[in-house]
Amino acid sequence: MDKSLTRYIWTHTRREQIWVLAVVLLSMIPYYLSFDLPKQIVNGPIQGMGFTEPGATQRFLHWAPDIPLIGKVELFPGLDLDRMGMLIALSLTFLGLVVVNGVFKLYINTFKGRMGERLLRRIRYELVDRLLRFPPAQFRRLKPAEAASMIKDEVEPLGGFTGDAFVQPLMLGGQALAALLFILMQSLWLGALAGGIAAVQGLIIPRMRRRLIALGRERQLTARQLSGRVNEIMDGIVTVHALDTTNLERADLSRRLGEIFRIRYDLYQWKFMVKFLNNFLAQVTPFVFYLLGGWLTIRGTLDVGQLVAVINAYKELPGPLKELIDWDQARQDVEVKYEQVVEQFRVDELIPETVQRVMPGLARLPGPLNASSLVLRDDSGNLLLDHTTLHIGRSETVALVDDHGGGAEAFAAAIGRAIWPASGKLAAGDVSLLELPEGVAGRQITYVPAEGYFFYGSLLDNLLYGLRHAPGPSPRRSGATARQFQWCQTEARAAGNPPLDMDADWLDVESVAPNARGAHDIPDAVMAALSVTEMQDDILGLGLMSHVDPLEKPDLTRRLVEIRHALRAGIDAGRIDAHVVPFERDRYNEEATIAENLLFGTLEDPMTQMPRIIQSPEVRSIMMRGGLAGQLFDLGLGMATTLLELLGDDPAQDVLLNDLPYLTMEDIPDLRQLVLRVTPGGLSEATRDDRMGLIRLAMFYVEPVQRFGLMTPELARSVVEARNAIHREISPELRAMIEPYDPMRYMRSATLMENVLFGKSRDTGTRAGQSVRAAVVAALDEAGLTRRVMELGLGVNIGVGGRRLSLAQRQKLNIARALIRQSEYYVFDKSLSAVDPRTQERIVCAVVATVTERGDGASVIWVLTNTRLAHLFGRIIMFDRGRVVADGGLDTVSAASGGSGIALS
Repeated sequence: MDKSLTRYIWTHTRREQIWVLAVVLLSMIPYYLSFDLPKQIVNGPIQGMGFTEPGATQRFLHWAPDIPLIGKVELFPGLDLDRMGMLIALSLTFLGLVVVNGVFKLYINTFKGRMGERLLRRIRYELVDRLLRFPPAQFRRLKPAEAASMIKDEVEPLGGFTGDAFVQPLMLGGQALAALLFILMQSLWLGALAGGIAAVQGLIIPRMRRRLIALGRERQLTARQLSGRVNEIMDGIVTVHALDTTNLERADLSRRLGEIFRIRYDLYQWKFMVKFLNNFLAQVTPFVFYLLGGWLTIRGTLDVGQLVAVINAYKELPGPLKELIDWDQARQDVEVKYEQVVEQFRVDELIPETVQRVMPGLARLPGPLNASSLVLRDDSGNLLLDHTTLHIGRSETVALVDDHGGGAEAFAAAIGRAIWPASGKLAAGDVSLLELPEGVAGRQITYVPAEGYFFYGSLLDNLLYGLRHAPGPSPRRSGATARQFQWCQTEARAAGNPPLDMDADWLDVESVAPNARGAHDIPDAVMAALSVTEMQDDILGLGLMSHVDPLEKPDLTRRLVEIRHALRAGIDAGRIDAHVVPFERDRYNEEATIAENLLFGTLEDPMTQMPRIIQSPEVRSIMMRGGLAGQLFDLGLGMATTLLELLGDDPAQDVLLNDLPYLTMEDIPDLRQLVLRVTPGGLSEATRDDRMGLIRLAMFYVEPVQRFGLMTPELARSVVEARNAIHREISPELRAMIEPYDPMRYMRSATLMENVLFGKSRDTGTRAGQSVRAAVVAALDEAGLTRRVMELGLGVNIGVGGRRLSLAQRQKLNIARALIRQSEYYVFDKSLSAVDPRTQERIVCAVVATVTERGDGASVIWVLTNTRLAHLFGRIIMFDRGRVVADGGLDTVSAASGGSGIALS
């Protein structure tokens, strides 16, 4: 990227800048003419100059330019108008010039805006493009939050400045010069005075604003550092709580905020000092104009029309001057921002653009993996791998084992291009892996680290992420959709962005392993990979907890209702363990919340809909007349008191709030104050907000979950009685929010598990709960719906970084994602470190068997955390302190390792 912002802007917007500069120069003609018209109007038709005789007329729009060597040529004779006609004509001309000047400004500003947004889009794309081409070590030096802050916020002013970079000084300077030139033509004294004050403003104000630039730079750096620190706190929140360093972080945050406050306060003081001086100089000039201009008019050396024209012209002078000074400050400010951003993104060893070009189709590696005198170092320069030479051919199964050090991990990471060689060479055939196009190396070498990243989205999207290499056929577009797409493509090219169609079919069917004949085979490949990694039960569990819309899947929901009836019959007949509490109209379900019992149904959005329902006049009346409001008030107070006692002063125990979605840690201080304000039985004395707060809290109470001992048979009977009254008396609008429990209908707001059971399962985490789930799974399997429920589980959003899943689940899914792809080498870098040893052995064995049984010559390289699994591999390479100390079969390596203490079988 160019070090100079001005040169960068000119390079990428040269044609647009030249065009808009020409338009600006053209706009100066009507702008200048608008200064002279007020004088003509005042001196002519208003004061009567030239209309002294009755019936006198003057020519309007007489155009007879004096052309050199030819003389005066009359191009238009003009119109003879009387005094009133001239007043109307000149006024209409003035109005016309106002419109023309406005149209010019509208066009120029719109054009500048589009030009600026294009360049902003270009620079943001270039920065992200450079991120994608950074060497791996650079990511460990640049904090993600700081990079995001720079791309999102710090380059934002560059877009606004781009349109002004060349246009603004020309336009503002031209306007100021036109106004000053007009004043000089009316009065030399007044023009000299205006020019002198303008010169003072132009010299003093920019010098004073240099301090503002320095403070702005400090503010930007401290704000970026704050953003990075907040990101660190969020990433390390578990460690912060575990080590009781929350107050240390508060102190650090307070210090940083104090530094930002100091900078911003100095900035405000200096900013308004400059503004005061600038405004003072701007206001002094009219004072002198009125005094000196009035004196000249009284003496007769300046007529009234000229004085009015001068004052009117001067009104147009301070604005451009001030904006020109502001432009200079903005220029210095954005240049500093640009230089800082470029400095952060300037890296010597960027991945070449050609390596990451789009490559449709599947290309093979030019040869087997070869390491020649390979040296690897970490960011501190410590030696990880020392002059290692290895050859790993096709159809091999290789276990990498470390005696001491991290040579095995480093070697695997180098194959996955997560570490770059310090010296030596790692190649496929004779071509370095770093020189191979990613369309080859990134597809034919599947690297699976211990903590693979999962993006925000569905589980299936993440599993198929490794198949999206290049855009395939685009969807058919027509009409307005096609025109909008073409416009987007044109703008992308104009901003230097690649015109890739995100809506195209990016799934590369050829890359699916085993070879898929079409997109319809991909689900089978996904299910096979999940089976190898033993994730079927986890995916099925996600499916059981998902929600299904009957309008979207009517056949599935109808069959689930049928399973419900069959399962219910089995429970009633005693064939299935009775650990399910069914939904019954005249019975309180102790496994459901009070809200679910009170409404005898579910809400699509309980957080927003529940407050509306319980605060409605009908529901309030029902709860008050039956005494339920007082009971819920006391229960809510009991919940709050018990919770506060359990929490104490340790906010790390927020696990207690997991089952109370209406309450967060931020609400705890308010809850403490509420408990001090109210007393048991004090419903009538409490304020409306306090009553509603405690009743809302009580709505989420489930005795078997919270176990506070607050649920009584009397309260359960009151809830059931109020339930029947609510369904009789509430308005149709409120009734539409509630999806009632109906044994004949599928409930969209309830989970699939609850729908099948038509009730709540007791002791979900115990053997009894597992037997209920087993019965449900068996019923689904018998009905042939297991795969469809798993597909629902695949559609579940797994959160940012896949954090809704455990580390062991993420590791299994990472391996499944790798097995879906067809590659020549599969490199697993301690990919099951969070999985128990027995499961590790089963999965490693299954993965090796799956890859070898495909028969396409693919190799498996695995850095083992459990070295006893080495016997599953045909070749074992042992590293010790960054050097290969043994390489061969199990017997050979076991003999060579001697007394290392590593168990290989």
